[in-house]
Parts: sequence; structure tokens; C-alpha cells
Amino acid sequence: MGTGAGQPAGAPAHAAGVGPVALHVVQANLLPVPEGRAHADILEQWHSLVDIAEIAAGSGVRVTVVQAAARDQSMMRNGIEYRFVDVAGLSSPARRSRRIADELTTIGADCLHVHGLAFAADVLALCRRLPGLPILCQDHADRPPRWSRWLSWRRCYAEIPAVSFTAAGLARPFRNAGVFGRQLEVFAIPESSSRFRPGDRGQARALTGLHGDPCVLWIGHLDPGKDPLAVIDGVAAAASRLPGLQLWMVFGTSALLEQVQDRIRAYPHLAGRVHLPGKVPHARVETLLQAADVFVSGSHSESCGYALLEAMACDTMPVVTDIAAFRALAGDGTVGRLWPCGRPARLAEALVDAWTRRAPPGRVRAHFDAELSFAAVGRLWARAYQRLAAGGARSTR
Repeated sequence: MGTGAGQPAGAPAHAAGVGPVALHVVQANLLPVPEGRAHADILEQWHSLVDIAEIAAGSGVRVTVVQAAARDQSMMRNGIEYRFVDVAGLSSPARRSRRIADELTTIGADCLHVHGLAFAADVLALCRRLPGLPILCQDHADRPPRWSRWLSWRRCYAEIPAVSFTAAGLARPFRNAGVFGRQLEVFAIPESSSRFRPGDRGQARALTGLHGDPCVLWIGHLDPGKDPLAVIDGVAAAASRLPGLQLWMVFGTSALLEQVQDRIRAYPHLAGRVHLPGKVPHARVETLLQAADVFVSGSHSESCGYALLEAMACDTMPVVTDIAAFRALAGDGTVGRLWPCGRPARLAEALVDAWTRRAPPGRVRAHFDAELSFAAVGRLWARAYQRLAAGGARSTR
């Protein structure tokens, strides 16, 4: 156990005469549950909330989750307690922080892990109510604040000791904006992991209808940030050297669908090679990835890259853009290939090279197991929490 109920939050996680025990960490999501939603359904639908808790708990850390909600409720799932805390009608950070601080004091914890960077005013209020509790905020595709919120961010991140990003370089825009002090510690920890597994490729192709030599799979929105047009241009350039190549594009939103269709028609030799199945249920994505040889992405920015994580979990070779998050997940390009954003000719080279010099089966999954799995990411969190609880991470005060 960690600190007992009623002890001050942040007190040492041991008692007189008792040896070292597991750290007790509270993970808090301050984004409220939508009114009327059943809390059990939230745990089924908000995958990251559950996955990140289970990742940390799997390393031997004791985890309790505090979730902002419109009514109080406590429930257990896979050994983790989820406390839904009623903050409905508490419009100010001061009032919300009082309610959350009371809950944290009742729980007892060695450190607090807050999901998201954007709740700076609430986190600052918590710092001042519980000055002995080390707090870490985890990035979830956050952006530097607008001017109206700059001061609360600056004050918050001068008080807490640490933040985490998938890659340390993703903190640079926040430092450039002046909201992170130079001594704020940045932990490089993948935003999450994946439960997907490799499967029999032939069986997966029979189930999905995917084919190709190589069979290349895209998963992402058809929007400028994902740059599907550059991917099509790159595939068109690679097709002359990879005559069996087939591209399958699974997508959610489709702002660029007409442009994508026009671009495909602009290359007569792509007729019958590029397929647009569109949106599919997430449960089917695992089978699609098991059927593919290559996962391709043209993203210009990502906080993590969940589709890439899922692809690597399925042992599917990544050919993805050379951005900070993807570099971190792909071992700086030691797994698969990286290509510069918006450079179709370089994508073509990467596709040809990746396929003609492809690694043996199991190579991508071995990297996933070692660096990106629940167990691997859990170890990173355990080390970060231990450093926080020991006072090793310190910010500029």
C-alpha cells in the first residue's frame, strides 16, 4: 500500500517498522465525463484512461484513478480503483481544486499524474493546496496556450517538477512560448501502448480482402496534417519499381477526399492499385494491420501516433515521416524507414528500400516488446514516479 487514508498527500509511502512498499500514484483526468454517460461505459470507451493506468500498475506501482464527473462513484477494474468525483457546478479552479484535493488527501498518494497540460489553473490550485505532493502533467496532443491563459500556465509549470511527452523534443514549442522553465524536467515516455498482436497474414488477408506485394496500409484522416496527397505521389513514384504494390487507405474524416480521388486519377498506372475503404470499426483495424506488409504515414505532427503503435504491435513494418514522435517510437529509424515530411520522392525511396531489404518476420514486434509494450512503458513510468517521489525532479520556483 501507499500512504494510508487521512495521511497528508505526498507523505512517504511507508510506516514505522515496515520495509519499502509500492509507490501509490493517483492518475487524474480533469476533463469531466459528459452528463448522462454511465461511468462503466466511460471505462470501456476512454481507452487511454484505462490503458495508461494499467500500464503503470503492471510495473508494480499502486494506481488509483480520479476522474472528474457529475456524480460520485467508486469502482474497481483489474485491480485499479476508479473514483469518479462530482465537480459539477464548480466553475472556478479554486472550488474544483478543493474538491479534488479533499479526495487526494483521503486516498493518500506519493505523487499525482495529471492527464493533459491544459488544466494549468486547476493544477496550480492543487499545488498550493497540497504543497508536499509532487505533480507530473502528461501531454495528450496539447498546444501552447493563448495569451489569455499564458500567465496561469507559466505559474503552474514553475511550481510542478515534471511533464512527460512521447519525445522530449515535443516540449520545445512550450519552452519557446515561455511557459516551461529551463529546469522543468521532461520525461520521454510513449503516450500509451497497444494491446494488438501479430496474426497469420494469410488468414488476415482472407478475412479483409487486402492484398499486394507489398500490401501498404494507410490509417489516418484525409486532412492536410496527415498529407495523403504526398503519400499518393510517393506511392505513384514507387509503383514502377514495385509492380505488385497495392495501397489501402482507411480513414475517418475525409476533408480531402475529392482531392485524393483526383490525385489518384492523375496517375493512370495507379488504376486498381489504390483502394479507399474509408472508415472501419476499430476492432477491425487489428486484422487489417495483420494483413499488411507496410504501414505508411505522411503526418506532419503527432503527440504519439496510436496507429503507428498498433502497426508495430502487429509486426507491420513502418514507413513514416521523420517527426519527433515517430522517431521515438521507431527507434530513430532503426525499425522501418523514416522520410521527410512532404517529400514524395523520398517516400518512394523509403518504400522501395524497406521492401527490397525487409527485415525478417518478428523484428518489428521484438522492438515493440522491448520498447513500447505495456511492460516496457510501465517500467518508464515506474522510474519517473520513483524520481518524483524521491524529489529528484525539480522545477524553477
